[in-house]
Amino acid sequence: MSFSQRLPDYLYPFLFLSSPTSTPANPDSFPTSQYYRTDTKDLCLVITIIAVYAVLRDVLRLGVFEPFASWKLSRDLESKRRASKSNGNASASLNGNGHSKSRSKFTKAERRKMHRSVLRFAEQGWSVVYYTLQWGFGLYVHRNLPTKLLDPVAAWIGYPHVALAAPVKIYYLSQLAFYLHQMLILNAEARRNDHIQMMTHHVITVFLMWGSYYYNLTRIGCLVMLLMDLCDIFLPLAKMLRYLNLPQIYPDFTFGTFMVTWFVTRHVLFPVAIQSIIFDMPNLIPYDWDPERGHYFTKGSHAMFYCCLIALEVIQMVWFAMIVRVAWRVMSGQGATDVRSDEEGGDDDDFNDPDDKEE
Repeated sequence: MSFSQRLPDYLYPFLFLSSPTSTPANPDSFPTSQYYRTDTKDLCLVITIIAVYAVLRDVLRLGVFEPFASWKLSRDLESKRRASKSNGNASASLNGNGHSKSRSKFTKAERRKMHRSVLRFAEQGWSVVYYTLQWGFGLYVHRNLPTKLLDPVAAWIGYPHVALAAPVKIYYLSQLAFYLHQMLILNAEARRNDHIQMMTHHVITVFLMWGSYYYNLTRIGCLVMLLMDLCDIFLPLAKMLRYLNLPQIYPDFTFGTFMVTWFVTRHVLFPVAIQSIIFDMPNLIPYDWDPERGHYFTKGSHAMFYCCLIALEVIQMVWFAMIVRVAWRVMSGQGATDVRSDEEGGDDDDFNDPDDKEE
C-alpha cells in the first residue's frame, strides 16, 4: 500500500493534487500528463505550499544567505583595514603596551552597517531563488501550451479548458500560494510607504489568479504570470550585488536589465494580452453562464477581468515612472533612496523597489 493510500481522506488534499480526471481525447498540450479538474479542495494544497515557502524562506535566509553575506562583508572589511595599515596607519593598531588590537573587532557603526546589509541581502536572496525557479517552471509550462506571447488568441480556442495537466495545476497553485504568503509577510513586517499600493496589487493579483483558475481561463493566466515573473529576478539580484559592496558596474548592469525586462514584459507584452482579452475573447467565446459545462463567461465577468488587468497596468505604470526617476537620479550623480523603505533603514537602498514582494 502506497503512502497516499494510507493517508486519511481529510489529509490527502493537503499533500496531493485533488480531482484527477481522464486525459482529453486529443490534447493540444502535455499529452502524457495526468489531468485534473479544479476543486475548492485545491486550497488545502495551497495552505501546505504556503507553509513550505515559509520554511524554505527561513532556511535559505538563516542557513545560506546570512552566513555568506556575513563572511563576505567581514572579509572585505578586514582586507580594507589591512590595506589601510600597510599604507602607514600601522601605529593605530597598537595599544598602550605595544600589542596589536584584534583585526576582527569592528566598531559599533561598522557592525550595525554590516548587520543591516546582511539582513537585506538575505531577504532579497529568497526572492531571487523563488522567481528564478518559478519563471523557469512557467517557461516550461508556456512552451507546452499553444499560447503565443505576441498572439495569445490560442488562449480562447477550445474554451472551457476544464481538464488541467498536472504541471499547469501545480504552477497555478504554487503561484497563488506565493502571493498569499507575500501578503502575510507584507502585513507582518515594518510597513513601507507604498503599503496600500502593494496590498492593492496583491489583492487584485490573487483575485485574478483564483478567478481565472475557477473560471477555466488558465491559459491566459499562465501567460500573464510568466510575463510578471521575469523582471522580478533582476531587481533583488541588483540589490544583493550592492549589499555585497561589489564594483558598481555589476549592480548597475543588473538594474538596467531589470528596467529593460520590466518595460518589455509589463508595458509591451502585457498590454498585448489585455488587448486580446478585450477584443479576441468575446469574438471566440460566446457569452454563456453554464457551470455544469464549465462556462463562466458573461459580459459582467468579462468586464471584471479586463478592468482588473487594466488597474494592474496603471499601478505598474506609476511604479515604472518611479523606477525611471531613481535611475535618472543615479545617472545624474544625485544619488537615490528607496522610497519604499521603512524609517530605520531608508537610506540603504540605491534602487527604488516598487514591486519588491520581499520588503
